[in-house]
Amino acid sequence: MVRALAILLAQLATAPIVSETVETAEHRLVDLQSFECRDITRSTVLQRVCYDPAQRHLIVAANGAYDRYCGVTADTVERLLGAPSMGQFFNQTIKRDVAAGRYACPGRHTYLAHERGLRS
Repeated sequence: MVRALAILLAQLATAPIVSETVETAEHRLVDLQSFECRDITRSTVLQRVCYDPAQRHLIVAANGAYDRYCGVTADTVERLLGAPSMGQFFNQTIKRDVAAGRYACPGRHTYLAHERGLRS
């Protein structure tokens, strides 16, 4: 048993560190290496929040799907994480403002227009 544990630890120590990549709703692969991610257990809407303060990009897993938001300030992320209802804050402050262009990432408008066209 001790030998098996020692072998497992040796394998883990020599294994290359691979960063995680997620696919967002607009079918874009995002490497999370530069993001600080937190698993969310106190929300029925949000499962995970990842933030890159240097780029001000936010990746959110909401209802099982990842989505990307750009130009999000660290203060907004802190308010999201500290909100009594994270889902309500997310829907009213971040998700709603994408339609107005506030947190929309480059290329997102084209994707949303394409998706709307497919549903017509």
